[in-house]
Amino acid sequence: MASLTIRQLDDKIKQRLRLRAAHNGRSMEEEAREILKGALVGRKVSEKNLGQIIHERFARLGGVDLEIPKRESFSEPPDFG
Repeated sequence: MASLTIRQLDDKIKQRLRLRAAHNGRSMEEEAREILKGALVGRKVSEKNLGQIIHERFARLGGVDLEIPKRESFSEPPDFG
């Protein structure tokens, strides 16, 4: 099992954790473990990238058809010879 140290924890958060632990009949350490377990167990890490996630979220709203301007041919590069 691993250990975790939390530094610079706000005093108000520590007090709330202490009260919650006492309410649940646990130590602060055990309460923190339960909070972390509840927040993380069963959550699947997404295998999609941000672009895919954004696309899926907004795809159901429909797309926008934009008029794509016709490309013009490029000018000839200068001849330095």
